[in-house]
Amino acid sequence: MVIETKITEMLGIKHPIIAAPMGPFYTTDLTIAVSEAGGLGVLSHTALYTDYEAGRTPIEIMKKNMEYVVEHTDKPFGFNIRTSRVQTDAPALVKEIPEFIMNNPKLKEQCVYAITSAGSSKTLPESKSFQKLKESGSNIKHFHVAPALWLADKCMATGVDGMVITGNEGGGHQSYEKVSTLVLLQQVVQKYPDMPLVACGGFATGQGLAAALSIGAGAIAMGSRFIASKESEFNEAYKNVVPPAKAQDTIMVTGSLGPIRLWKNKYSLSRGLIADKSEKMAEESKMTMQDTINELKKGEMAYKGNITDGAVLLGQSIGTINSVEKVSKIIENIVKDAENYIKNASAQIK
Repeated sequence: MVIETKITEMLGIKHPIIAAPMGPFYTTDLTIAVSEAGGLGVLSHTALYTDYEAGRTPIEIMKKNMEYVVEHTDKPFGFNIRTSRVQTDAPALVKEIPEFIMNNPKLKEQCVYAITSAGSSKTLPESKSFQKLKESGSNIKHFHVAPALWLADKCMATGVDGMVITGNEGGGHQSYEKVSTLVLLQQVVQKYPDMPLVACGGFATGQGLAAALSIGAGAIAMGSRFIASKESEFNEAYKNVVPPAKAQDTIMVTGSLGPIRLWKNKYSLSRGLIADKSEKMAEESKMTMQDTINELKKGEMAYKGNITDGAVLLGQSIGTINSVEKVSKIIENIVKDAENYIKNASAQIK
């Protein structure tokens, strides 16, 4: 049995499984592994603190990562750009990366998915270089992350090709609305039944994929499940947090872009949680460059193995993950289980 959906057809992938963006961390090897296994690998908007120290820019890193991917797989893949108002490199990325793709035939053929997040859905489609890329015959599709219904409305007004609907269960940055993926996905499907949707936040199993497809999504995106894979670039200590963890072992705290879900450790338990967006913007106005640097350092600290003092981004789906596996095995098991759950559910219809 092959699960074919609007998303698999649109992106030319075998399985309706996509890697969630995980910036600022490197996901190059993970991208290759996911795409090779029939899903869609996604390059993160990458730049660690030590990259900045060494003079490496997010644009340079993205270009090198893209070149590396097409050298090691001929399968489709995508990339992420965070378009937050505090993401100062976003304007340069939305200009230079589409130009880079257009001038590289292999990239133009294989890079089929551009996902923007944590900011405006207009930033990429308003870029003249992205418009030229789409007009040049590229099959690239623009999706934007919508963590609230009103943000889905904004995406629709922008004319996106699809949306990633992410609920409060997910790891990393979240919205202030605190709505679960289960509810949010239903809301968006009800309002926009024909829009290609990817469900994200709380997905790591075949049951989750079957549920998302049943509600109306065309694929799921996974972060925590792919962090806990053999091929991910995350330190082994970070990966090994996942199998023994429970769903309640995460906490929402204040992050650099808003509320963020982290694994409970010394660092996250020392953080507070802002109440709303206006409070966050007031906080941002008082932030210094050193504050920003400290945020970057905490993420990199965990990524490289200090899981006590660093920011360990993980979602509630860790409560359903029991082992660190190869990406191919993860995807194979999820698809097989989803097929069985879908068959069992359909067998109950008389």
